[in-house]
Amino acid sequence: MTHNNTTIAVINGAGRQAASLIRVASAVGYRVRAQVHSLEGVIPTELASLPGVTLLQGPLLNNPTLLNTLFEGANLAFINTTSQAGDEVTIGRALADAAKRAGTITHYIYSSMPDHSVHNPSWNALPMWSCKFAVENYVRQLGLPATFVYAGIYNNNFTSLPYPLFQMELKPDGSFEWRSPFHPDIPLPWLDAEHDVGPTVLQIFKDGVKRWNGHRIALAFETLTPKQVCASFSRALRRPVRYIHSSKIEIKVSIPVGYREQLEGIEILFGKYNAPYFPNPEFMSAKVSMSPTGKAAKLAPHRTTTTTMTGGTTGAGGRGTARDGGDMLLPLVDEARSLWEGSRGMEEYAREVFPVEEEANGCDWMKYDLEDGYI
Repeated sequence: MTHNNTTIAVINGAGRQAASLIRVASAVGYRVRAQVHSLEGVIPTELASLPGVTLLQGPLLNNPTLLNTLFEGANLAFINTTSQAGDEVTIGRALADAAKRAGTITHYIYSSMPDHSVHNPSWNALPMWSCKFAVENYVRQLGLPATFVYAGIYNNNFTSLPYPLFQMELKPDGSFEWRSPFHPDIPLPWLDAEHDVGPTVLQIFKDGVKRWNGHRIALAFETLTPKQVCASFSRALRRPVRYIHSSKIEIKVSIPVGYREQLEGIEILFGKYNAPYFPNPEFMSAKVSMSPTGKAAKLAPHRTTTTTMTGGTTGAGGRGTARDGGDMLLPLVDEARSLWEGSRGMEEYAREVFPVEEEANGCDWMKYDLEDGYI
Protein backbone atom coordinates (compact mmCIF):
# COMPACT_ATOMS: atom_id res chain seq x y z
CA MET A 1 0.00 0.00 0.00
CA THR A 2 1.39 3.42 -0.93
CA HIS A 3 0.53 6.91 0.27
CA ASN A 4 2.23 8.95 -2.45
CA ASN A 5 -0.10 11.91 -1.96
CA THR A 6 0.53 12.16 1.78
CA THR A 7 3.49 14.09 3.16
CA ILE A 8 4.62 13.92 6.79
CA ALA A 9 6.60 16.87 8.16
CA VAL A 10 9.17 15.84 10.79
CA ILE A 11 11.79 17.69 12.83
CA ASN A 12 14.94 16.44 14.54
CA GLY A 13 14.99 13.74 11.88
CA ALA A 14 18.17 12.05 13.12
CA GLY A 15 16.77 11.59 16.64
CA ARG A 16 15.60 8.14 17.75
CA GLN A 17 11.88 8.96 17.73
CA ALA A 18 11.81 10.78 14.40
CA ALA A 19 14.17 8.38 12.59
CA SER A 20 12.00 5.46 13.69
CA LEU A 21 8.95 7.09 12.10
CA ILE A 22 10.80 8.12 8.93
CA ARG A 23 11.99 4.55 8.29
CA VAL A 24 8.54 3.03 8.70
CA ALA A 25 6.70 5.79 6.82
CA SER A 26 9.08 5.54 3.86
CA ALA A 27 8.73 1.75 3.78
CA VAL A 28 4.95 1.93 3.30
CA GLY A 29 5.00 4.73 0.75
CA TYR A 30 4.56 8.02 2.59
CA ARG A 31 6.54 11.06 1.55
CA VAL A 32 8.57 12.55 4.38
CA ARG A 33 10.05 16.03 4.65
CA ALA A 34 12.37 16.08 7.65
CA GLN A 35 14.49 18.79 9.25
CA VAL A 36 17.96 17.73 10.40
CA HIS A 37 20.70 19.77 12.03
CA SER A 38 23.41 18.14 9.93
CA LEU A 39 23.59 15.99 6.83
CA GLU A 40 26.74 14.33 8.13
CA GLY A 41 26.73 11.07 10.03
CA VAL A 42 25.34 7.57 9.76
CA ILE A 43 21.67 8.34 10.45
CA PRO A 44 21.21 11.34 8.08
CA THR A 45 23.06 9.44 5.35
CA GLU A 46 20.76 6.44 5.83
CA LEU A 47 17.59 8.55 5.88
CA ALA A 48 18.60 10.50 2.77
CA SER A 49 18.82 7.21 0.86
CA LEU A 50 15.25 6.15 1.68
CA PRO A 51 12.56 6.50 -0.98
CA GLY A 52 10.30 9.51 -0.61
CA VAL A 53 12.45 11.19 2.04
CA THR A 54 13.65 14.80 1.70
CA LEU A 55 15.98 16.25 4.31
CA LEU A 56 16.08 19.97 5.11
CA GLN A 57 19.25 21.04 6.89
CA GLY A 58 19.20 23.99 9.21
CA PRO A 59 18.45 25.29 12.71
CA LEU A 60 14.92 25.60 14.02
CA LEU A 61 15.40 28.70 16.17
CA ASN A 62 14.61 31.97 14.37
CA ASN A 63 14.41 30.26 10.99
CA PRO A 64 10.92 30.98 9.57
CA THR A 65 12.00 30.15 6.02
CA LEU A 66 12.88 26.58 6.94
CA LEU A 67 9.71 26.20 9.02
CA ASN A 68 7.49 27.44 6.20
CA THR A 69 9.20 25.09 3.75
CA LEU A 70 8.86 22.19 6.17
CA PHE A 71 5.07 22.45 6.39
CA GLU A 72 4.28 23.70 2.89
CA GLY A 73 1.72 21.28 1.43
CA ALA A 74 2.33 18.73 4.20
CA ASN A 75 -0.64 16.76 5.51
CA LEU A 76 0.69 15.27 8.75
CA ALA A 77 3.34 16.32 11.26
CA PHE A 78 5.40 14.59 13.94
CA ILE A 79 7.19 17.08 16.19
CA ASN A 80 9.73 16.13 18.86
CA THR A 81 11.50 19.27 20.01
CA THR A 82 14.79 19.05 21.92
CA SER A 83 16.61 21.45 24.21
CA GLN A 84 19.81 21.05 22.17
CA ALA A 85 18.22 23.01 19.31
CA GLY A 86 17.76 26.15 21.43
CA ASP A 87 14.89 27.65 23.44
CA GLU A 88 12.46 24.76 23.26
CA VAL A 89 9.33 26.76 24.06
CA THR A 90 10.12 29.38 21.43
CA ILE A 91 10.86 26.69 18.84
CA GLY A 92 7.77 24.65 19.77
CA ARG A 93 5.49 27.66 19.44
CA ALA A 94 7.08 28.71 16.14
CA LEU A 95 6.57 25.23 14.73
CA ALA A 96 2.92 25.17 15.77
CA ASP A 97 2.40 28.63 14.27
CA ALA A 98 4.01 27.54 10.98
CA ALA A 99 1.84 24.41 10.85
CA LYS A 100 -1.25 26.52 11.46
CA ARG A 101 -0.23 28.99 8.72
CA ALA A 102 0.32 26.19 6.22
CA GLY A 103 -3.36 25.33 6.46
CA THR A 104 -2.86 21.77 5.21
CA ILE A 105 -1.93 19.89 8.40
CA THR A 106 -4.77 17.54 9.30
CA HIS A 107 -3.04 15.79 12.21
CA TYR A 108 -0.23 17.22 14.36
CA ILE A 109 1.45 14.77 16.75
CA TYR A 110 3.62 16.42 19.39
CA SER A 111 5.99 14.45 21.62
CA SER A 112 5.28 15.97 25.02
CA MET A 113 6.16 15.27 28.66
CA PRO A 114 4.52 16.12 31.99
CA ASP A 115 5.03 19.06 34.31
CA HIS A 116 4.89 17.34 37.69
CA SER A 117 4.39 20.61 39.58
CA VAL A 118 0.90 20.87 38.06
CA HIS A 119 -0.14 17.66 39.81
CA ASN A 120 1.35 18.13 43.27
CA PRO A 121 2.63 21.35 44.89
CA SER A 122 5.42 19.38 46.59
CA TRP A 123 6.76 18.08 43.30
CA ASN A 124 9.31 20.04 41.30
CA ALA A 125 9.02 20.65 37.56
CA LEU A 126 11.77 19.05 35.50
CA PRO A 127 13.16 21.79 33.22
CA MET A 128 13.57 19.60 30.13
CA TRP A 129 10.01 18.27 30.50
CA SER A 130 8.01 21.27 31.67
CA CYS A 131 8.94 23.22 28.53
CA LYS A 132 7.37 20.44 26.44
CA PHE A 133 4.21 20.66 28.51
CA ALA A 134 4.13 24.42 27.90
CA VAL A 135 4.35 23.81 24.16
CA GLU A 136 1.58 21.21 24.39
CA ASN A 137 -0.69 23.78 26.01
CA TYR A 138 0.15 26.28 23.26
CA VAL A 139 -0.72 23.75 20.55
CA ARG A 140 -4.05 23.14 22.28
CA GLN A 141 -4.75 26.88 22.46
CA LEU A 142 -4.06 27.25 18.73
CA GLY A 143 -6.71 24.69 17.97
CA LEU A 144 -4.48 22.48 15.85
CA PRO A 145 -5.91 18.97 15.33
CA ALA A 146 -3.35 17.32 17.59
CA THR A 147 -2.41 14.24 19.59
CA PHE A 148 0.25 14.22 22.31
CA VAL A 149 2.53 11.23 22.87
CA TYR A 150 4.50 10.80 26.08
CA ALA A 151 7.59 8.64 25.61
CA GLY A 152 8.66 6.28 28.36
CA ILE A 153 12.32 5.80 29.22
CA TYR A 154 14.32 4.61 26.23
CA ASN A 155 15.78 1.12 26.54
CA ASN A 156 18.43 2.60 24.27
CA ASN A 157 19.63 4.94 27.03
CA PHE A 158 21.68 2.18 28.62
CA THR A 159 25.40 2.16 27.90
CA SER A 160 28.58 1.08 29.65
CA LEU A 161 30.08 4.46 28.79
CA PRO A 162 30.34 6.87 31.76
CA TYR A 163 27.19 8.86 31.00
CA PRO A 164 24.98 9.85 33.95
CA LEU A 165 21.78 8.12 35.08
CA PHE A 166 21.74 5.11 32.71
CA GLN A 167 25.29 3.78 32.82
CA MET A 168 25.48 -0.01 32.98
CA GLU A 169 28.93 0.08 34.52
CA LEU A 170 31.14 -2.88 33.66
CA LYS A 171 32.88 -4.13 36.81
CA PRO A 172 36.26 -5.96 36.99
CA ASP A 173 34.54 -9.30 37.62
CA GLY A 174 32.56 -9.02 34.37
CA SER A 175 29.27 -8.08 36.00
CA PHE A 176 27.29 -4.89 35.40
CA GLU A 177 25.98 -2.36 37.86
CA TRP A 178 23.29 0.29 37.39
CA ARG A 179 23.05 3.14 39.90
CA SER A 180 20.16 5.60 39.97
CA PRO A 181 17.80 7.43 42.35
CA PHE A 182 14.76 5.52 41.08
CA HIS A 183 13.19 3.41 43.84
CA PRO A 184 14.24 -0.22 43.24
CA ASP A 185 10.67 -1.55 43.52
CA ILE A 186 8.56 1.10 41.77
CA PRO A 187 7.70 0.31 38.13
CA LEU A 188 8.83 2.72 35.41
CA PRO A 189 7.54 2.93 31.81
CA TRP A 190 9.93 1.65 29.11
CA LEU A 191 10.14 1.98 25.35
CA ASP A 192 12.47 0.77 22.63
CA ALA A 193 12.42 4.08 20.77
CA GLU A 194 14.08 3.02 17.54
CA HIS A 195 11.95 -0.09 17.16
CA ASP A 196 8.54 1.03 18.41
CA VAL A 197 7.93 4.77 18.00
CA GLY A 198 7.57 4.64 14.22
CA PRO A 199 4.90 1.91 13.96
CA THR A 200 2.93 3.40 16.87
CA VAL A 201 2.89 6.95 15.53
CA LEU A 202 2.02 5.71 12.06
CA GLN A 203 -0.97 3.82 13.46
CA ILE A 204 -2.15 6.97 15.24
CA PHE A 205 -2.02 8.76 11.88
CA LYS A 206 -3.95 5.91 10.26
CA ASP A 207 -6.63 5.93 12.96
CA GLY A 208 -6.98 9.64 12.33
CA VAL A 209 -7.57 12.79 14.27
CA LYS A 210 -11.27 12.00 14.67
CA ARG A 211 -10.27 9.27 17.14
CA TRP A 212 -7.22 10.86 18.77
CA ASN A 213 -7.73 14.64 18.69
CA GLY A 214 -6.63 16.13 22.01
CA HIS A 215 -5.64 12.77 23.49
CA ARG A 216 -2.48 11.97 25.42
CA ILE A 217 -0.99 8.55 24.68
CA ALA A 218 1.78 6.96 26.72
CA LEU A 219 4.45 5.52 24.43
CA ALA A 220 5.38 2.71 26.81
CA PHE A 221 5.15 -1.03 26.27
CA GLU A 222 6.53 -2.35 29.56
CA THR A 223 6.52 -1.22 33.14
CA LEU A 224 9.51 -2.64 34.96
CA THR A 225 11.08 -1.80 38.30
CA PRO A 226 14.81 -1.09 38.29
CA LYS A 227 15.33 -4.53 39.81
CA GLN A 228 13.35 -6.11 36.98
CA VAL A 229 15.36 -4.17 34.42
CA CYS A 230 18.55 -5.59 35.88
CA ALA A 231 17.01 -9.07 35.90
CA SER A 232 16.21 -8.68 32.20
CA PHE A 233 19.78 -7.63 31.44
CA SER A 234 21.14 -10.46 33.57
CA ARG A 235 19.18 -13.10 31.68
CA ALA A 236 19.98 -11.55 28.30
CA LEU A 237 23.72 -11.10 28.88
CA ARG A 238 24.15 -14.20 31.07
CA ARG A 239 26.11 -12.37 33.70
CA PRO A 240 25.24 -10.73 37.04
CA VAL A 241 23.61 -7.30 36.82
CA ARG A 242 23.05 -5.43 40.09
CA TYR A 243 20.89 -2.43 40.87
CA ILE A 244 22.27 0.11 43.35
CA HIS A 245 19.78 2.62 44.70
CA SER A 246 21.64 5.90 45.14
CA SER A 247 20.20 9.29 46.05
CA LYS A 248 22.82 11.08 43.92
CA ILE A 249 23.41 10.73 40.20
CA GLU A 250 27.09 10.29 39.45
CA ILE A 251 28.36 12.74 36.83
CA LYS A 252 31.68 11.52 35.43
CA VAL A 253 31.78 13.48 32.17
CA SER A 254 31.15 17.06 31.11
CA ILE A 255 27.45 17.75 30.51
CA PRO A 256 25.44 20.86 29.55
CA VAL A 257 24.19 23.08 32.38
CA GLY A 258 20.57 22.43 31.40
CA TYR A 259 21.02 18.69 31.63
CA ARG A 260 22.69 19.03 35.02
CA GLU A 261 19.60 20.89 36.26
CA GLN A 262 17.42 18.11 34.86
CA LEU A 263 19.42 15.47 36.73
CA GLU A 264 19.25 17.45 39.96
CA GLY A 265 15.48 17.64 39.53
CA ILE A 266 15.27 13.88 38.95
CA GLU A 267 17.14 13.26 42.21
CA ILE A 268 14.43 15.19 44.06
CA LEU A 269 11.32 14.20 42.13
CA PHE A 270 11.98 10.46 41.87
CA GLY A 271 14.63 9.95 44.54
CA LYS A 272 13.07 11.96 47.36
CA TYR A 273 9.36 11.95 46.53
CA ASN A 274 9.04 8.67 44.58
CA ALA A 275 6.73 10.51 42.19
CA PRO A 276 5.14 8.54 39.35
CA TYR A 277 6.98 8.93 36.08
CA PHE A 278 3.72 9.91 34.36
CA PRO A 279 1.41 11.64 36.88
CA ASN A 280 -1.29 12.39 34.30
CA PRO A 281 -4.69 11.11 35.54
CA GLU A 282 -5.54 9.55 32.18
CA PHE A 283 -2.53 7.24 32.53
CA MET A 284 -3.66 6.01 35.93
CA SER A 285 -6.89 4.29 34.95
CA ALA A 286 -7.99 1.63 32.50
CA LYS A 287 -8.38 2.82 28.93
CA VAL A 288 -11.46 2.58 26.79
CA SER A 289 -10.82 2.13 23.09
CA MET A 290 -13.18 2.24 20.12
CA SER A 291 -13.38 -1.06 18.31
CA PRO A 292 -13.48 -1.21 14.49
CA THR A 293 -17.26 -1.52 14.77
CA GLY A 294 -17.41 1.78 16.64
CA LYS A 295 -18.36 0.19 19.97
CA ALA A 296 -16.46 1.12 23.08
CA ALA A 297 -14.37 -1.76 24.36
CA LYS A 298 -12.32 -1.81 27.53
CA LEU A 299 -8.79 -2.95 26.79
CA ALA A 300 -7.63 -6.03 28.63
CA PRO A 301 -5.29 -5.27 31.55
CA HIS A 302 -1.70 -6.42 31.48
CA ARG A 303 -0.11 -8.07 34.45
CA THR A 304 3.37 -8.35 35.76
CA THR A 305 5.06 -10.69 38.17
CA THR A 306 7.93 -9.40 40.24
CA THR A 307 11.34 -10.88 39.63
CA THR A 308 14.67 -11.28 41.29
CA MET A 309 17.97 -10.38 39.67
CA THR A 310 18.62 -13.97 38.65
CA GLY A 311 15.38 -15.10 37.08
CA GLY A 312 11.61 -15.11 36.96
CA THR A 313 9.24 -13.55 34.46
CA THR A 314 8.48 -9.99 33.58
CA GLY A 315 5.39 -8.58 32.02
CA ALA A 316 3.95 -5.29 30.93
CA GLY A 317 1.91 -4.12 33.88
CA GLY A 318 2.25 -3.01 37.47
CA ARG A 319 0.74 -0.34 39.70
CA GLY A 320 2.19 0.79 42.99
CA THR A 321 5.32 -1.03 44.06
CA ALA A 322 6.64 -4.48 43.33
CA ARG A 323 8.18 -4.82 46.75
CA ASP A 324 6.06 -7.70 47.99
CA GLY A 325 5.70 -9.61 44.75
CA GLY A 326 2.51 -10.84 43.16
CA ASP A 327 0.41 -9.65 40.24
CA MET A 328 -0.34 -5.96 39.88
CA LEU A 329 -2.32 -4.00 37.33
CA LEU A 330 -1.08 -0.97 35.41
CA PRO A 331 -3.10 0.05 32.36
CA LEU A 332 -0.47 2.58 31.32
CA VAL A 333 0.70 0.39 28.43
CA ASP A 334 -2.74 -0.52 27.08
CA GLU A 335 -3.10 2.13 24.39
CA ALA A 336 0.41 1.74 23.00
CA ARG A 337 -0.01 -2.04 22.84
CA SER A 338 -3.35 -1.68 21.11
CA LEU A 339 -1.65 0.49 18.47
CA TRP A 340 1.43 -1.69 17.94
CA GLU A 341 1.60 -5.34 18.94
CA GLY A 342 5.18 -6.00 17.85
CA SER A 343 7.07 -4.09 20.53
CA ARG A 344 10.58 -5.08 21.61
CA GLY A 345 10.92 -5.67 25.35
CA MET A 346 13.85 -4.95 27.62
CA GLU A 347 15.24 -8.49 27.66
CA GLU A 348 15.20 -8.77 23.87
CA TYR A 349 16.79 -5.33 23.62
CA ALA A 350 19.54 -6.28 26.08
CA ARG A 351 20.24 -9.53 24.25
CA GLU A 352 19.98 -8.43 20.62
CA VAL A 353 20.69 -4.69 20.49
CA PHE A 354 22.71 -3.59 23.53
CA PRO A 355 25.88 -5.50 22.51
CA VAL A 356 25.63 -4.11 18.96
CA GLU A 357 25.29 -0.53 20.20
CA GLU A 358 28.12 -1.11 22.66
CA GLU A 359 30.40 -2.33 19.87
CA ALA A 360 29.46 0.69 17.75
CA ASN A 361 30.52 2.88 20.68
CA GLY A 362 33.93 1.20 20.79
CA CYS A 363 33.23 -1.04 23.78
CA ASP A 364 34.62 -4.56 23.39
CA TRP A 365 33.55 -6.28 26.61
CA MET A 366 31.37 -8.74 24.67
CA LYS A 367 34.42 -10.13 22.84
CA TYR A 368 35.74 -11.71 26.02
CA ASP A 369 32.63 -13.63 27.03
CA LEU A 370 33.78 -17.02 25.76
CA GLU A 371 37.24 -16.69 27.25
CA ASP A 372 35.98 -15.49 30.61
CA GLY A 373 33.11 -17.93 30.78
CA TYR A 374 30.21 -15.47 30.95
CA ILE A 375 28.36 -17.26 28.16
